[in-house]
Amino acid sequence: MINAGSSTHWSGSAPTAAGPLSAAWGTRAEAPALVDVLRPAPTALPPLGDPGAWPNAAARLAAVLDQARAERGTPWPQPTASHYARFFRDGNRTAYETPVFEHDDRLTRAALAALVLDNDDWLDEVADGVVLLCERSTWCWSAHEEHHRTRGAVVPDPDIPYLDLGAAGVAAQLAWLDHVLGDRLDVRWPGLRARVRREVRTRVLDPFTNRRDWHWLGLDGDVHNWCPWICGNVLVAALRLVDDVADRAGIVAETVRGIDRYLAALPADGSIDEGYEYWWNGACRALEALDVLEHATGGALSATAVPVVRETVGFPHRMHLGGPWYVNLADARARPPGGQPWHVPQQWAGRIGDRDAERHAAAQRADAVPDHTELGRALRDLATPVIERAGEPLVGSVWLPGTQVGVARPTAGSNAGPTLVVKGGHNGENHNHNDVGSVIVAVDGVPVVVDAGRPTYTKQTFSPDRYDIWTMQSSWHNVPEVRGTPQGTGRAHHARDVTVEDTPDRYRVRMDLAPAYPVPALRSWWRTATLHRDRHRVTIEDEWDFADGADDADDGGVPSTLHYLLAGRVTLDSPGRLFVHPPGETRATLIAWNPSLASADLTLRELDDPLLTTVWGEKLTRLELHLPDTARGGLVITVEVSA
Repeated sequence: MINAGSSTHWSGSAPTAAGPLSAAWGTRAEAPALVDVLRPAPTALPPLGDPGAWPNAAARLAAVLDQARAERGTPWPQPTASHYARFFRDGNRTAYETPVFEHDDRLTRAALAALVLDNDDWLDEVADGVVLLCERSTWCWSAHEEHHRTRGAVVPDPDIPYLDLGAAGVAAQLAWLDHVLGDRLDVRWPGLRARVRREVRTRVLDPFTNRRDWHWLGLDGDVHNWCPWICGNVLVAALRLVDDVADRAGIVAETVRGIDRYLAALPADGSIDEGYEYWWNGACRALEALDVLEHATGGALSATAVPVVRETVGFPHRMHLGGPWYVNLADARARPPGGQPWHVPQQWAGRIGDRDAERHAAAQRADAVPDHTELGRALRDLATPVIERAGEPLVGSVWLPGTQVGVARPTAGSNAGPTLVVKGGHNGENHNHNDVGSVIVAVDGVPVVVDAGRPTYTKQTFSPDRYDIWTMQSSWHNVPEVRGTPQGTGRAHHARDVTVEDTPDRYRVRMDLAPAYPVPALRSWWRTATLHRDRHRVTIEDEWDFADGADDADDGGVPSTLHYLLAGRVTLDSPGRLFVHPPGETRATLIAWNPSLASADLTLRELDDPLLTTVWGEKLTRLELHLPDTARGGLVITVEVSA
């Protein structure tokens, strides 16, 4: 049996003074040393080779080029002041972000067309898109601006650029565009590259250099995915668009320090408390930056031997349930969008010798329609060889103590039967949902007992009213509601005394959930989730102990309830038995309990948000098991494939 860690060891904890990169590299990543080792700007970004020799480029770019041809000559998507102001007026952020993203995506398509078709007419399309970007008042997304908070403004201030994900992303897009088309643009559009450098300097590089109070830098110990995302994009912009050697070295050194803080905040197992979907915009961004940095320094700064880097490469592989389905925690989706940059974990796994992670990435990459909307990722993907698919190397079990997440299936390499996911953790995680002790059960690789994920982001999502959103509440996760009381929010609400047992016959995680609930009389609430490998069955046992009797309860005797959120068609077969029929070919699942110990209700939750309906369809069903209001007691439910 393994002690799975106390409540003080979490992702997101304050990083140590010396992160893993500084520990590995010492002063070699500081500005004075970088002056001597950084390649000159024209060769600082990795070479991409001849587009004509890119593997499967014609097939992989066919849809991109068709769309580029169709939109050429039409008006470019442009955000308006009214779009921008909506976030501050009614909380809608997509009205502004949609045309912003559409413009960036079209510019990427135009750049790829200009590159692979080798037709200078496409440079005009590129130039139009670039100049429109340069004329825009801000590259920052309205949801991230500070001018409304500090001055009440609902329009951006061009004189005080705000450096966020959007602004850094534009700078990197323009740097990659300069990398592949710069010489040709000089001939057809003299002066354009100088304009780009001026705008990137004013909007991104100067704010990055001159301000140290950016929240995303993590200087206060709160480091999250913005840090490597922004630092990685600033790194690319500095390497390509800054010619002064000392200036460039100083900016690069600062980006390395930011990425180092992020890696220092990751647990040693490389897990991500924001969930699988956010790995791509956190750890993956760090890997991309480290890859660029290794090239830019001629191999002098290599992170392939850094332990946390090696561990996080395998995180997507470990979270795979089967097919398009992944473990979703926090704001992640169980069926995340396709087209992720699978070339990144494929390359890194190959470099560090993690063959299962490499095979997993190659298989997902072979099945996915590539997302060629972000220019840097698209270019690196197109230039990376495609590895032949060789099956899905599904893990037999894994326990990630840094986030207290476990995944287990009956047989490694097969998704047949039940797969159990268990989460401990705390309720102060990044993109947190109140879900301490939650379980997910997939059958044949498809989630049946599920985590809903998250709806479309609005102003409310990252506000004090976040937990008014139903998907964030413990009441809509697979956890108890103790005497009518949901889980509390914050790091103090956590699992304790977590243990893990992993044998050929079973995988069992046991934890006390009592600290997660602000119920003074609650002594303990033990949850034990077990995958019985030999019987292809999952059991979830809850045992409670209160300091008072039922008649003495301060809450007036409100009983406790167990909640389980189910996906698919749900039918009550008889007292203590129900069946869940997932869509598609997946076998039905039987959920059973002792009806003499708990009565059952079903609550239907209609879904209308596209981020939920694209995953689950039109509805989810919550099973509510009402427990006797006794000082001590217990209940076991079983989940297994229907015979």
